[in-house]
Amino acid sequence: MISRLTGRIAGLHGDRLTIDTPAGVGYEVVVPASVLERLGPTGSEVTLATELIVRDDAWTLYGFGAETERRFFQRLMTVSGVGPKLALALVSSLGLERGARAIRDRDAATLASVSGVGKKTAERLVLELADKVGDFVEGGATGAAPAPLAGGARAARQALERLGYSPAESDRAVRRALTESGTPADADGTEPLVRRALQLLTHG
Repeated sequence: MISRLTGRIAGLHGDRLTIDTPAGVGYEVVVPASVLERLGPTGSEVTLATELIVRDDAWTLYGFGAETERRFFQRLMTVSGVGPKLALALVSSLGLERGARAIRDRDAATLASVSGVGKKTAERLVLELADKVGDFVEGGATGAAPAPLAGGARAARQALERLGYSPAESDRAVRRALTESGTPADADGTEPLVRRALQLLTHG
């Protein structure tokens, strides 16, 4: 299974990105809007978390800006009637955080607003996944939302998002870095927080 792909952007056609790897192999990858929004120019390097879907008529590689997006995509496809194209449409239209929150909060109307997702599919998503997407939502599945990040901590979270991490995992990493250092959520000092948060995201 191809779970991660690094290479240089060779071309873009709609939602399909061609990546040339150092090994000399070019891969065509279908990507959501979150990846398209952050793409550099042709020739720049990109790293994607990927999911290979094998069907009788085609092998399709899907790429995501963060591992959490890939896992959310996988979880969406556990629902009856939701294939990769529909799962990708949900990720592209709503994004990870908003999509997971809509499912958790049983907001079928928001889900049904995505092209291709009818009322019945939206209801199935809510029914089957409402209790299974809390790990994708900032603040978790239950409990009061944490105090918003401010100052250097907020800037650190934004820096992580620019590096391709999702808002939820960026927020968790910065908060954990703050907790370990004993500093408040409005602390200054962006660079040390980014360094520590990256260590946590990379090594756990």
